Parts: sequence; C-alpha cells; structure tokens
Amino acid sequence: MQFTCRMIIRKANITDLGSIMLMYKSCVKGMLKNGIDQWDENYPNADIIRADIKARTYFIAELNGEIVGGINLDENQDPTYLTIGWEDETNSFLVVHRLAVKEENWGDKVGKALMIFAEEAILEEGLKSIRLDTYSGNPKAMDFYRRLGYIELGTIDLKPEKDKYHCFEKIIK
Repeated sequence: MQFTCRMIIRKANITDLGSIMLMYKSCVKGMLKNGIDQWDENYPNADIIRADIKARTYFIAELNGEIVGGINLDENQDPTYLTIGWEDETNSFLVVHRLAVKEENWGDKVGKALMIFAEEAILEEGLKSIRLDTYSGNPKAMDFYRRLGYIELGTIDLKPEKDKYHCFEKIIK
C-alpha cells in the first residue's frame, strides 16, 4: 500500500490556536538550537496569533491533518518600512508576517508552499507585490527568500536590542 502526504493550506480558525502555538513552540526551539534568537517564548504569542485569526489573515499548512506551518498575510507594515525604496510604488502589496514551520517538518517544503500560496493570493486579489522583513541573525531565512526570487532592498531596526532586519520584496506578475 502506498501512502501519499497531502498538504492543505487554509484560513485558520480560532479552534486551531492551540495547535498553531505548538507549531511555533517547535519552530522556536529549532531556531534556538541553530543559534537563531529571532523569536522566543514571548513572540509570537497566542494574543498576536488570535488577533491574526480574528482578522482572517492567518493561514495554516496541514500535512496529513496536522498543522505544520503558518503565515499571516495583511497590509500592515511597520512604520520603518517607509524608509525602504520599494520597487512597487503603487502600494498594492501584502506583507508576510510570522512565517513558521514546525521543526520536524523543516525540509518538507512547507515554507515554500506557504510562500507560493501568498504569491497566488497576490494575483487573485489583483495586487502587485509581497513585502517582508527577516532577522539578519537568520541567514537560512534570508537565503530562503533569495532562492524564491525576493530582492533585498534595505535594512530596518525593529528591535533596538536585536540586529537589523532585512527587507525583501517580490513583484508578482
């Protein structure tokens, strides 16, 4: 008998919150093991994810019925984004926030599937680009976005106690 893994990406429900937080806990644990101090037990937290879910902007990736990844897509950008020379001057964009994959599923292309989903959402909504930032202390994430065709356009200071964050953009055609 052959078993096929099937990934589903869907809008999160409030009943998913516990499983989403377990996914983040796993992701943060893996990041810390790899020397990446981008997130901790305080961020992302349940209040932030609950607000994302209530705003209907949070999506989850399920693999064989288990939540293994998540992403928030909205128009909210930190005020420091205004210092970046974005290529899309139409302001027709979505911003990626809190992309995460359960540590046990790193390498299963869950993050890539979520980013492809985000790019398809841009097209469906008639928008032009995706913006995001990633922590300079997370070189794997920066390489990941570059491999997907995102262009680094500058850096911002989101948290004074942390290194800079690199801003990326991709024009979706």
